[in-house]
Amino acid sequence: MPLYEHVFIARQDLSNAQAEGLIEHFSTVLADNGGKVVENEYWGVKTMAYKINKNRKGHYAFLKSDAPAAAVQEMERLMRLHDDVMRVLTIKVDKHTEGVSVQMQKRDEREERGDRGDRGGFGGERRERPSFGGDRGDRGDRPSFGAPRR
Repeated sequence: MPLYEHVFIARQDLSNAQAEGLIEHFSTVLADNGGKVVENEYWGVKTMAYKINKNRKGHYAFLKSDAPAAAVQEMERLMRLHDDVMRVLTIKVDKHTEGVSVQMQKRDEREERGDRGDRGGFGGERRERPSFGGDRGDRGDRPSFGAPRR
């Protein structure tokens, strides 16, 4: 069966027990339709980048599943109809990663980011800006916008 990863955001005014209850509810929906949840993680309440339905924060949950496409579609349909679920994201993966997700790892345990290499950006060596003739104060024979024309 195909492998999927799901992330959903629930309303901020739910309790932790209610948010974890949603994980169990949607896990049983998958199980009833011939799939199974391999692993689930409750990430807790996190601040969102923008308001969704007048909420600044939300309960984040992550599910790894092994289920047929029909079961995933049914679970997503029920998530979108549920009043407490604000957003849903499902992606199909080739294989599940071992261990906990990056969200659950402590900052010290994460791998260090590699060097930016030749991607450019800020930092590293600076390039000289091209010159378009003269410095800014030297206008030559061109009139400035504030000076009257002769």
